[in-house]
Amino acid sequence: MLVIEDDDRIARLVSRALQDDGHGVERAARGGDGLNEALAGDFDLVVLDLMLPDMAGTQVLERLVEVRPEQRVLVLSAVPEIGTRVAVLESGAADFLGKPFAVAELLARVRARLRVPAPGAATRWLRAGPVLLDLRLRRAEVDGRHVELTFREFLLLQHVMRRAGQACSRGELLSDVWGLTFDPGSNVVDVCVRRLRQKLDRPDRIETVRNVGYRFTVD
Repeated sequence: MLVIEDDDRIARLVSRALQDDGHGVERAARGGDGLNEALAGDFDLVVLDLMLPDMAGTQVLERLVEVRPEQRVLVLSAVPEIGTRVAVLESGAADFLGKPFAVAELLARVRARLRVPAPGAATRWLRAGPVLLDLRLRRAEVDGRHVELTFREFLLLQHVMRRAGQACSRGELLSDVWGLTFDPGSNVVDVCVRRLRQKLDRPDRIETVRNVGYRFTVD
């Protein structure tokens, strides 16, 4: 386990509870240090505070999930807003526990998270037609040829490939890929699709579904 928490009292409490429950624990008091340790190590779970002195815990989470999407992260924070809680869960956190907390609940949540396979652990590869995605390393191949994708391009391609043959609305793409629950009034989805079409084996691999959105075709 890795505990990223700047409050020494809470860090010691969490670490001791996890150790008493049979886990090895490392600690980091700064977001940057914790991020580096998380990326360099192999942790079953990262316990992450949101209010850190050098960088926001949300930034640590986003970077960690971007590089290691299979990493389980339990956010432990006193931030009360429901919007923040929803945002970190949508950003890839496995769970959220507010402060103050009961140690018994913390351990119960940790055990529950460990019972669930980590994202990408059971299925690393996603294939649809000639396109192969490495979900762990966020790499793409088309007919065996490596294709460079931006982060958003990868997420968009992953979404439509999982729904291959089905129409995906612009609304669900905005929500899943950009984390937006509203239409920003821009054409970000269309622009991203246009770039993707140029990188795939043929432009109609992602076809337009009139008045709906887009569909990934495998034929």
